[in-house]
Amino acid sequence: MFNVNQIARFGEGTLVTIELTLASMFIGTMLGMLIALGRISKRPLVNKTTWVYVWIFRGTPLLLQIMIVYLAIPMIYKQVMGERMLMPQFLAACIALILNTAAYLAEIFRAGILSIDKGQFEAAKAVGMNHTQTMTKVIIPQTIRVVIPPYSNEFIMILKDTSLVSAIGLLELYRVSKEMSSSTGRWEYLFIAAGVYLVMTTFATWGFGKLEKHYSRFV
Repeated sequence: MFNVNQIARFGEGTLVTIELTLASMFIGTMLGMLIALGRISKRPLVNKTTWVYVWIFRGTPLLLQIMIVYLAIPMIYKQVMGERMLMPQFLAACIALILNTAAYLAEIFRAGILSIDKGQFEAAKAVGMNHTQTMTKVIIPQTIRVVIPPYSNEFIMILKDTSLVSAIGLLELYRVSKEMSSSTGRWEYLFIAAGVYLVMTTFATWGFGKLEKHYSRFV
């Protein structure tokens, strides 16, 4: 059923899917934490700006966001600057996935931070810690344990949602299987892709389960 070329294409598509997922979660985690801190900030401008960000990216379809980054932004750039803007498919996919992931993770982190007893803040203040020290040394470490389950869900969701970037022609796992199925007239390739997704999501679930069990020891 498989020849060497087809195996290589499946491998390349799977690698692109993994790269998109890891890039989205790694950068999205850092951006999401900053947005979460902005969401709980007492500065009105920071609070409202981050609220608008989350509102936009959670309230619009990810597929539309991908198309805006890949198509609309270059069009806007050309209208404003008078020059064509080259937007590589992989870069456009990464940007859209990162921005979307950050919005969802921001709410996950915000909820995790707010779940920490206020006495922790007061205790940190009592020993002379400033706000930054309190967050980095007291609150965020405790928040990690709380947010692992929803973070795991977001990771798996993004892993599956990478299939949406096929709309801009990026050869990730789903598009590779679709093209192979269409060109050969064989449906098996789609089921093989489904199996690969299942393996990746199962492995991710197992890994996060181990991580959650590790942190639960410190409760």
